[in-house]
Amino acid sequence: MRSEIVSGKGRLLGVDFGDRRTGIAVCDNTRFIASARETIVNNGLNDCVRQVVEIAKAENVSGIVIGLPVNMDGSYGERAEKCRYFGSLVESESGICVDFCDERMTTIEASRYLGESGTFGKKRKKVIDALSAQIILQNYIDKLKYQS
Repeated sequence: MRSEIVSGKGRLLGVDFGDRRTGIAVCDNTRFIASARETIVNNGLNDCVRQVVEIAKAENVSGIVIGLPVNMDGSYGERAEKCRYFGSLVESESGICVDFCDERMTTIEASRYLGESGTFGKKRKKVIDALSAQIILQNYIDKLKYQS
């Protein structure tokens, strides 16, 4: 975990970066609970970076947490490198500290929640990425609590 985020205060932005859609979540100022905010449609990498930076500035966040797709064996693949590159672009464009959080199983967890709530079809597609971002961010802030 990046010390700038761990020792800082204020809201955090959670991001589930995808090639087509990117989920966005935010937490409260006390960093207690994350909430899904929206899913943005990507029109290329630069457009996605621009949208995430705009949201981060509008939400006045002090840090950004991006889900990192780690393989089940703990290794990093091509997708993880793409997420790291995306994170470096977001940090350089926004001036806001970016950190990463293992996102293994978050989409499966989000799918299970949506299935249990009876959310299927087009509605599910609209919210699953934002819910995944919420899970990523909640996992991160829960870890922050134990590091303090």
